[in-house]
Amino acid sequence: MTHPGVTMKIKNVSIAIIVLSLVIFLKAGTPTADTARYNVLVVMSYGPDYAFVQEVQQGIESTLGETCQIKFFYLDTKKDFSGGPQKAKQAYAFYKAHPIDGVIASDDTAQSMFVVPYLKNKVKTPVMFCGVNAAPEKYGYPAANVSGILERHPISQTLAFAKQLLPSAKTYGFMAFDSPSGRSALEIFHQKEKTFPIQLVTARFPKTFDQAQTIAKALKSQCDILYMPTMHGLKDAQGNPLPEKTIVQEIARTFGKPLISGNHYNIRYGMLCGVVKTGQEQGATASKMLLKAMAGTPVSQIPITRNRLGKAMINVTVMKALGIKPKPILLKGTELVRTEP
Repeated sequence: MTHPGVTMKIKNVSIAIIVLSLVIFLKAGTPTADTARYNVLVVMSYGPDYAFVQEVQQGIESTLGETCQIKFFYLDTKKDFSGGPQKAKQAYAFYKAHPIDGVIASDDTAQSMFVVPYLKNKVKTPVMFCGVNAAPEKYGYPAANVSGILERHPISQTLAFAKQLLPSAKTYGFMAFDSPSGRSALEIFHQKEKTFPIQLVTARFPKTFDQAQTIAKALKSQCDILYMPTMHGLKDAQGNPLPEKTIVQEIARTFGKPLISGNHYNIRYGMLCGVVKTGQEQGATASKMLLKAMAGTPVSQIPITRNRLGKAMINVTVMKALGIKPKPILLKGTELVRTEP
């Protein structure tokens, strides 16, 4: 007969073995400074609470997580644009103080505030950008040590899809938070607008939520559809940044007509539809390009590319509220979602 105290000790030892095995397993699956093949610095233009940043990070970690030690820096320029250069300086200080094998810089302000002043044609470390809305020539790309993937909104496809849902639509407005990415996106739109199935009547760049609401109210009588790539960074009357979900839902109420976007999370927040891109594609593609460079392929042999994936989405909650009855063929292969509560 086993004494109860002995039984308890055996159980405790078994639990300890299980816990120790789990710790060893987790450590084995996560590179450490000693086991990682490469050290990678990732500089994000925006903060970690931004949905697109989270997507990009997922793409990077899924591609580099098993072979690289990754350090993330967030310039957070949606919330504090003026503080971006100082944070970029801190990121550069980290770069100089550590053996960095490769760099990924995401979105536009990371290029203008970090890559261009500190790394482009100044160091041998390969740099891959992602999420860039401007023409690459704006930053002098490609450079001797810089290449990457451009972010291009599938605006033609999104407008065509919206036109199929709303055959009577003839005009659309454009509204984005006043930021380098928003204005760069409009520049790209202008280059392609001759191919669009409906006409752009105006583009506006609010800096505050109150301004955005005033613009949405005015646009209600000026256009049939409102395209909003992102409104992340808008602040309330007290200067506090608002969640993008709140912004989308409130502007949808004010505008009273369909909102569309190329970001899937915005459609889930309360927009009608879009052909969506993903940050995961941006992060994963930049990571694969960087791996090639770190393995010895000259950056000059890694050409700049752009996102290629796109998927049609419809928010059925919004569709029903607007009384839209689509042709069955439009639903084939389309992801149907409902507005998040």
